[in-house]
Amino acid sequence: MTQISIPNLEIKEVGTVKEVKHGIVKVAGLPSCAYGQLVELSDGVKGMVIGFNPQEVLLIVLGDDRGIHVGDTVFNQAELLSVPVGEAFVGRMVNCLGRPLDGKGPVAFRERAPAFRQAAGVMDREPLTEPLLTGIKILDVAIPIGKGQRELILGDRQTGKSSLAVDAILNQQGKDVLCIYCWMGGSLSAFRKILHVLSPRGALSYTMAVCAFADHSPAEQYLCPYTAAALGEYFMAHGRDVLVVFDDLTKHAWAYRQMSLLMERAPGREAYPGDIFYVHSQLMERAGRLTAALGGGTMTFLPIAETLQGDVTGYIQSNLISMTDGQVYLNTALFREGFKPAIDMGLSVSRIGSKVQCPAIREVSEGLRLTYTQYRDMLRMTRLRTRLSEEAMERLRRGEALRELLIQENARPVSLAETIVLFYAFKRKILEVLPQGDLKRFKHEFFLFLQQQHPALIEQLEREQLLTHDLQEALNQSFIDYFRAMKA
Repeated sequence: MTQISIPNLEIKEVGTVKEVKHGIVKVAGLPSCAYGQLVELSDGVKGMVIGFNPQEVLLIVLGDDRGIHVGDTVFNQAELLSVPVGEAFVGRMVNCLGRPLDGKGPVAFRERAPAFRQAAGVMDREPLTEPLLTGIKILDVAIPIGKGQRELILGDRQTGKSSLAVDAILNQQGKDVLCIYCWMGGSLSAFRKILHVLSPRGALSYTMAVCAFADHSPAEQYLCPYTAAALGEYFMAHGRDVLVVFDDLTKHAWAYRQMSLLMERAPGREAYPGDIFYVHSQLMERAGRLTAALGGGTMTFLPIAETLQGDVTGYIQSNLISMTDGQVYLNTALFREGFKPAIDMGLSVSRIGSKVQCPAIREVSEGLRLTYTQYRDMLRMTRLRTRLSEEAMERLRRGEALRELLIQENARPVSLAETIVLFYAFKRKILEVLPQGDLKRFKHEFFLFLQQQHPALIEQLEREQLLTHDLQEALNQSFIDYFRAMKA
């Protein structure tokens, strides 16, 4: 008796391409599709369902759409979009699908994770109690960021937004914090400049990059931050601390607006579709700190948004302000004055506040925002006056000393101990009596002097993070020793 072999049958839902335009494909058929589901087009290119109605399904093409034509067959893959994740991505630069862009060969991954997923619920989270030290004095002292927080960075073009994020990444060296730099809509040459800052300092050993450059499709730029968040969630679920930088969400909104207009969705304010708020809030919700039962990891977001002529009331900017835990606003006027980083303390805020600061930083930072704000106001009022009271002159001198202390160069993060020491000196009111030249010298030299003469003092300060009476007495004596050495 002859045995008949029956081939394995694979049943697939099939559709037909009706229209192709700039990475958006309209398909007839696929009645059982779901949002975020993967499809395969006839030339092997993947696509994702981004919308549907009773007549047609809308797809975004995850690749080159030039080989797709009207009448081509589309196959439903019955799976949601997932991206590769794992330890192998540390030190690599990949696109929105996890494919390498750095020329170092394929990434050896073992797991995949959904690009779109529901954020952890309230009962799966814990309060934020640990600081994420950025090494930027004005942030760590006046606008503290906690692990698991979402802190928006706002400002016009060329005001140092990306530099803040790069400095925060540089400062995580040796702190067991993994960093993800998500680059959307910018040029490759601009991103290489960032890599040239990170690479020589060894930051790529704990940093990974997810990129969709300006010449990539709007669909790739749209998916890029979700891939970065999925990578971060993998490490967070394994108990790690993760810092994710989104540079920048304004260009991400432009890409989504372009996709939406091609899909003929009704434009709203500033021509953005109505669901742009959901698109960004769904992303921002994924930051946080998990309970110990879920791994106990944290994921901190530093989203960046660009303003036009200092207008923070724009649609995307105001949306992001409402869904984050504070914002750092970079002022163009301050930047031109030479106050860098050009952070406007009047418009910048951290809603987590001082509860994530260590006791020493909390003690030395008390009243600094008020002192600096009063100094800026007095500077404006007294600009045209020649005679000032002694009290006004004292406030101006104290404000000028604080201003000089807050100025910091790019790519030079400051340690926690140095920050505590410098602002303790300011609190003791010994800096406003120094001439401008001596003040700059003190800022750059005193901590080096302390490292050479009293290294045990620095070790104690970094270990305890508390200004005990004995520690204050030792610091007071070191100030005296330094000024004696400076005069000699």
